[in-house]
Amino acid sequence: MKVMAGNEARPAGLTGQQADTARRLREGMARGVLSFPLTSFDADGALDLTGYRAYLERQLATEPGAVFPACGTGEFHALDEDEYRAVVEVTVEITAGRMPVVAGTGYGWAQAVRFARIAEEAGADALLVLPHYLVAAPEAGLVEQLRRIAAGTSLPLIAYQRGQVAFGPDGVRAIARIPGVIGLKDGHSDLDRLQRLTLAAPDGFLFFNGAPTAEIQARAYATVGVPAYSSAVHAFAPEIANAFFAALQAGDLATMDRLLRDFYVPLVELRDTVPGYSVSLVKAAARLRGLPVGPVRAPLTDPSAADLAVLERLLETGLKAAGA
Repeated sequence: MKVMAGNEARPAGLTGQQADTARRLREGMARGVLSFPLTSFDADGALDLTGYRAYLERQLATEPGAVFPACGTGEFHALDEDEYRAVVEVTVEITAGRMPVVAGTGYGWAQAVRFARIAEEAGADALLVLPHYLVAAPEAGLVEQLRRIAAGTSLPLIAYQRGQVAFGPDGVRAIARIPGVIGLKDGHSDLDRLQRLTLAAPDGFLFFNGAPTAEIQARAYATVGVPAYSSAVHAFAPEIANAFFAALQAGDLATMDRLLRDFYVPLVELRDTVPGYSVSLVKAAARLRGLPVGPVRAPLTDPSAADLAVLERLLETGLKAAGA
């Protein structure tokens, strides 16, 4: 299977630098999973940049297609502006141009622009626009939100539709016309709708699977032309994530089924028992592997002792199934 993230033509309305970032992201998406690193905190909840450096170096050594710091898995919602700047700066420094750095931004458009400018100053290559805060909004408002963020930064934007953010074909056509918007991360897993979006988008517009524990839906997404995906599992077990990605590329159904049955499906079942476990379990699994990531910040909570025991068994099973 040839993994593509979009067509090869250059999207209209991009600067040379934005088009180059889109090209590098497309190539990275075809080469490996997209890494969403955790943000390290110490036992008191303070930002731990020493721990983050050590953790990120280990993550990048596994050669993901791109790195997305300070996004959902990285607890963007819990970072102040100074902490956000430090996380992005360290990521850019350690990455050293080896792969694109796509920083998270979000809240309302005015605050999103503040974070976007910080990311730009810190050297990020692009931005992932996380779902806005609290309110439901019509599609016209979602489009305008992206238009205003794009007007406030020279960095290219990827929209993230999840929760209260959902675009239809007309909406995708509209955001694709905004200068600087290069793609869409999908977290809804509505494949009928997603197929309509990919058909409505212009050549060169990037799509990737951003469903929680995206490997569960990876084969289905690939059937509608969206084989690229982010992997929360990569944040704590890149061996498992990369084994699944390699199997998907090779069309190795037996390996994919083994990993899904023995690891991914039970992990999702555990994740769904407590709100916020989509991040808390990932961080707990990283700690089980000795990675210096620390606890989650409130309002998230760390897993119970009983759930940690289940998670530890799952991790052992998953590594064995991946041949690690």
